[in-house]
Amino acid sequence: MNDGVNGVALAVFIFFFLLVTVMGFLAARWRKAENEHSLDEWGLGGRSFGTWVTWFLLGGDLYTAYTFVAVPAAIYAAGAAGFFAVPYTILVYPLIFTFLPRLWSVSHKHGYVTTSDFVRGRFGSKGLSLAVALTGILATMPYIALQLVGIQAVLDVMGVGGGENTNWFIKDLPLLIAFGVLAAYTYSSGLRAPALIAFVKDTLIYIVIAVAIIYIPIKLGGFDEIFAAADKKYTDAGTGGLIPPAAGQWTYATLAFGSALALFMYPHSITATLSSRSREVIRRNTTILPLYSLMLGLLALLGFMAIAAAVTVDNPQLAIPQLFEDMFPSWFAGVAFAAIGIGALVPAAIMSIAAANLFTRNIYKDFIKPDATAKQETQVSKLVSLLVKVGALVFVLTMDKTVAINFQLLGGIWILQTFPALVGGLFTRWFHRWALLAGWAVGMIYGTIAAYNVSTPAQKHFGGSSAEIPGIGEIGYIGLTAFVLNVVVTVVLTFVLKAAKAPEGVDETRPEDYTADAGDPGVKTELPAATH
Repeated sequence: MNDGVNGVALAVFIFFFLLVTVMGFLAARWRKAENEHSLDEWGLGGRSFGTWVTWFLLGGDLYTAYTFVAVPAAIYAAGAAGFFAVPYTILVYPLIFTFLPRLWSVSHKHGYVTTSDFVRGRFGSKGLSLAVALTGILATMPYIALQLVGIQAVLDVMGVGGGENTNWFIKDLPLLIAFGVLAAYTYSSGLRAPALIAFVKDTLIYIVIAVAIIYIPIKLGGFDEIFAAADKKYTDAGTGGLIPPAAGQWTYATLAFGSALALFMYPHSITATLSSRSREVIRRNTTILPLYSLMLGLLALLGFMAIAAAVTVDNPQLAIPQLFEDMFPSWFAGVAFAAIGIGALVPAAIMSIAAANLFTRNIYKDFIKPDATAKQETQVSKLVSLLVKVGALVFVLTMDKTVAINFQLLGGIWILQTFPALVGGLFTRWFHRWALLAGWAVGMIYGTIAAYNVSTPAQKHFGGSSAEIPGIGEIGYIGLTAFVLNVVVTVVLTFVLKAAKAPEGVDETRPEDYTADAGDPGVKTELPAATH
């Protein structure tokens, strides 16, 4: 790696960073509403975004800086098994096509801002709602931290911040500045800021991938040379060449399927979804979002290119930024670094807003101040969004990056345990609320303990997200195993509790609420057309 600062790349990076900073603050005036003091406005952008804004927002939300750094890094370090991210992003869209429009409809009909709002209304259970909220916040925190890890990786490769012996404050100053700017415009503009910045982020990412997939192979002698170099490395390392070995196929399949089930359980995915202005916008987006999966497949090939280019780094997360540094002219390396850096700011902003909304609606209002006004809710959510980002920053600055990555894997295991309550509740009320809570607890406990017991030569605990599947003997994704146990416990206990005639709570929704659209009775459009 270069020890000096790449001045040209840094100048380009700073230009784009300043551009999106200005856009972030100006976003407060974009589609401005008369009443800004509500979570509908600050936390959901007035529920007013159309197809293209929603597409860019969801793309910017789901395909994070960590995705662009970590997916090819996994392929660079561990082999073709890292491609699991591609099939899981393909599997996810048919899944969300079936349930997201229903969630949008019932949320607009009843003014739900979070998934926990829906769970409380559907099952009449504040306890179950609290469990879903706490899980969402817990799973989101390390995810935000990893966006900052993505920015840090780019800064490291550009040579910004000094060496290991530099004073810690000077070394981390660029990251602190980036954090401060992110916190300021999120506080000021709410969800409108990442929605507007997502246009720049996604455009840059598409340009960088298009150039990289053509330019770098030409410099390396073509894809034949690239695949041959990768195959040799994997074969020499005993990881099975370009195809995962038979022993890893259960891991690959369960990780892909479990990740697909978990992706839209994350609060930030739901926040971006509920910001759209109609049910039809959601349905259209499930059909065009797979374009990002195509881009992800091309992006994953960068891991092979890093091998062929003989990129050598101590931390695999630096492999792709270093590849860009080595292969591109300095000015275009700056564009690529800006794409990754901005790719961290968009999801980090949405994630902090989503976590803050969960705290405000399902902890603060439900248990601390039930009579909170809309203005008080918004103020609390703004403050909590700052605290969440501070927590993520402390996480990054104080913990080993490997630990941070594994905590994010644990977040995936945890968030999957909310699937029965959320998705199950969108289609049936047969599950008993106490059974759902018990199933959630079993899944959380099993998943956490199983992940804690995974060890590697470098790490005694939380060394990965795969372990032996009980009763099968194959190695599989812990989150999916925990999810199966969750469902089994929920179903069995539902039979028992129904037989015992345990109270089931009040359902405040009606069947027609799940198919309602903007303009239907009781489903208001937050912003009139004249203000667009």
